[in-house]
Amino acid sequence: MRTLFLCHIALILLAVSQCTHAASPNILLIFSDDAGYADFGFHGSREMKTPNLDQLAKQGMRFDQAYVSAAVCGPSRAGLLTGRYQQRFGFEENNINAEGYMSQHGLTGSDMGLPLNQKTIANYLQERGYKTAIFGKWHQGDADRFHPNKRGFDYFYGFRGGARSYYELTAEEADALPQNRLEENFKNFSEPKAYLTDVLADGAIEYMEQNGNQPFFIYLSFNAVHAPMQAEPDDLAQFPNLTGKRKTLAAMNLSMDRAIGRVLTRLDELGLGDNTLVIFTNDNGGPSDQNASDNYPLSGTKASHLEGGIRVPFLMRWPGVTKAATVYEYPVSTLDLLPTFLNAAGGNANELTDLDGDDLKPFVTGAKQSRPHQKLYWKKENRAAIRDGDWKLLRFPDRPAELYNLEKDQAEKHDLAASHPQKVRALYKALFQWETTLARPAWQLQRKYEASAMERINKYQNNQSHN
Repeated sequence: MRTLFLCHIALILLAVSQCTHAASPNILLIFSDDAGYADFGFHGSREMKTPNLDQLAKQGMRFDQAYVSAAVCGPSRAGLLTGRYQQRFGFEENNINAEGYMSQHGLTGSDMGLPLNQKTIANYLQERGYKTAIFGKWHQGDADRFHPNKRGFDYFYGFRGGARSYYELTAEEADALPQNRLEENFKNFSEPKAYLTDVLADGAIEYMEQNGNQPFFIYLSFNAVHAPMQAEPDDLAQFPNLTGKRKTLAAMNLSMDRAIGRVLTRLDELGLGDNTLVIFTNDNGGPSDQNASDNYPLSGTKASHLEGGIRVPFLMRWPGVTKAATVYEYPVSTLDLLPTFLNAAGGNANELTDLDGDDLKPFVTGAKQSRPHQKLYWKKENRAAIRDGDWKLLRFPDRPAELYNLEKDQAEKHDLAASHPQKVRALYKALFQWETTLARPAWQLQRKYEASAMERINKYQNNQSHN
């Protein structure tokens, strides 16, 4: 009798487990790199060709005011992966492992990485029974202890650094920048024989095919359209009216869109589309001066806290949750992805008291009518910004603070600081109070690069084109 009883208990537990898995959606997070806000058909581009992402926007929800937590790659990804403002654990500046660019204070080189006491989205989803994988750019530390396989990802095919060639590295290139070598899991190096954007999509497709019998989390972290500017000849030929970097960017963007289309098509062919939450977004604003990206109608560019540096394209397709061809107008953040994913997987993000993000599901369904965030913050050394409702204050090292009302002026053309001194004072104080909760930066870049950032802001403030 005891044996029979235990068998019944085992069967019940198995059934519960299977039901939990069946109810848990697969999660596909597609992340582009350095894309321009305006460089998508769903944002009105007349030059770029992004039919697959345009279709995804029609199938789901587009977020009109989506933000990242930093204006450059490394910190932005740290915020996304942890659901926390990355300044809380010292990841305030880009972790660029390059001679002459790293800080001479605090951690340097390969020691600049996501602290080991920080749990990632992948860690939480692993605990919920998910298979987890990342394909592409990591940029959360080059040292072995920061490796994705040690940060919650069962599988990794990509590179540890921040940028690399779209083609096979030579032996000399691989030796000079080992963090840019492509590897499968831990130190199984394998350079691609094809265009990297396609190789990463192929990897994601194969992973879905092999793991479709249980919930999976795939972080498809393209390096497209980050420099170096390298495109396939057939894609370049699709843009005869463009020249220079703009032409190359358009070709790289087309390649990425086509790769995304292949992944989404295969997802449906495998019968997984109806139970998969798909997100597409980007890591920071487009670096217009480097890759000819266009952030219209926003001011600024990558590395600035103007809207063009921190507001990004963001699409969500979640069958049974989002409605087709809808737009969400309140501000959201990539900090929201961790609690959204965790709750979708059957967890309880409310138990994690140190998160800065919110579960987006009740907001996109209309169960909650309020804003997910009344306040959002950004900081890099003594440059910073705060958004409170529709008011935004920017603090600079070389000029007085500027104040904008984003409801009326998303292009940040009309500085209202002089006419609203009390609002400036209140936001300045709120920004400082938030800063008192943060850790000291674990590393800092040489100060001369802050001067370069300010020159970039001066050049691209209120100076975006429209394609």
